[in-house]
Amino acid sequence: MESCIIKSPLGFTKIIGDAAGVVSITVLNSEEKPTDIIPLELEDCVIQLNEYFEGKRKQFSVNLNPKGTNFQKRVWKALEQIPFGKTISYLELSKQLGDVKAIRAVANANGKNPIWIIIPCHRVIGSDGSLTGYAGGLHRKKWLLEHESPNKQQSLF
Repeated sequence: MESCIIKSPLGFTKIIGDAAGVVSITVLNSEEKPTDIIPLELEDCVIQLNEYFEGKRKQFSVNLNPKGTNFQKRVWKALEQIPFGKTISYLELSKQLGDVKAIRAVANANGKNPIWIIIPCHRVIGSDGSLTGYAGGLHRKKWLLEHESPNKQQSLF
């Protein structure tokens, strides 16, 4: 398993993966030294994440290999279908997965998403439009949704 650390607008980001695909992308809550030489297996992921942050990429084509239960993987696959710049509620996601009563299990699986940004768990919000829970912190979720928004906020100051 290879790993690297890159600097992103939201903090230092650790990427783990191998020839089978990316296993994990996490934002770190501490300063780390960025990796000098990116492992070959992770180069494409790093390039695509940088393009995303530069506003040049809306979809990813990185091979993913997240570890989780079958149910979690099903939820994560559903998350990948949420288009760039769009959001969905936990309730809507539960309905799409065929069981409205599974909303808590869906939210739990969403919170255990090991592949930050590429599996876009940040696009899931509360039914009332609120920015509910986000493992990377609500300030990062807000930034990501604003970054993807087709209607950029203008500052008056």
